[in-house]
Amino acid sequence: MLAVEIEQLPESARRVALLLQSLGHDKPVVILPSTGKTSAEAAAGLGCEVAQIAKSIIFRRLSDGAPVLVVASGVNRVDEAKVAALVGELGKADARFVRESTGYAIGGVCPIGHAVKPVMLLDEDLFQYDSLWAAAGHPHAVFNLTPAQLQAMTGAPSAAVALRA
Repeated sequence: MLAVEIEQLPESARRVALLLQSLGHDKPVVILPSTGKTSAEAAAGLGCEVAQIAKSIIFRRLSDGAPVLVVASGVNRVDEAKVAALVGELGKADARFVRESTGYAIGGVCPIGHAVKPVMLLDEDLFQYDSLWAAAGHPHAVFNLTPAQLQAMTGAPSAAVALRA
């Protein structure tokens, strides 16, 4: 991974870096040597556990078309029924909806700085880790934070959203 100057980041990652800076976050946006589109790819590039990747999953709430963002541990599958019980019936979000509602492409959706404020939930499993990595607006860009920082930045409640066998 490579820490680079804000001016050298791709435009969407630069927006995230500036937002993080304005929030007083002290960790830089870093660029992965290869893609971080999947949690496994990101973890391999960072040398961390897949579970420490805070992946952003976007749904569309059927009642009003609002974006619903679930930030989940990289090892978990999101249980749509659990999420729907908390926020309302869900539909799939296609790439166009994701881009229009978040301002980011799939694979780089950051948990903050969205074009449309999403309904948001944090996977309670994230809170067992001291350190997390989240996408920073681009498939190769990530930033480090704690679960408490993630919750403070997003204002999102934590919930049991993981699919359990």
